[in-house]
Parts: sequence; structure tokens; C-alpha cells
Amino acid sequence: MDDIDETDVEAIKERLEELRVEHRDLDDIIHRLAADPLVDQLQLRRLKKRKLGLKDMVLKLESKLIPDIEA
Repeated sequence: MDDIDETDVEAIKERLEELRVEHRDLDDIIHRLAADPLVDQLQLRRLKKRKLGLKDMVLKLESKLIPDIEA
């Protein structure tokens, strides 16, 4: 992988923070909705799927910040 410059690192860190906030917000919403016996299960599944997608994006961006180690 090519080295990323400092501006790229800062952009990745900013995006990571945005994704983490959205992930946390979705987690709160999911917990509140799950407590409602009349919740729309399809909506709940979609929110959970979105939350998992956000987690995947966070992990992918975090991996870009880890320097490659040459063997």
C-alpha cells in the first residue's frame, strides 16, 4: 500500500469520527426501538444492517491508518 500523507490521515480521522458518531446514534435508536413492542421489525433490521455497514467502514478506514510492516 502506498504511504498516505498527513492531509489524507487527517481526512480519514475526521471521517472515522463522523462514522463513529453515526454508529453510536444508531445504537441508541436501535435500543429504544427494540424496547417498543409495536416496533416495525423491518425498520429495525434495516437500522441494524446500516449499523453493521458503518462498523465495516470504520474498520476499513482504521486499517488505512496502520502502517504496513515490511517482513
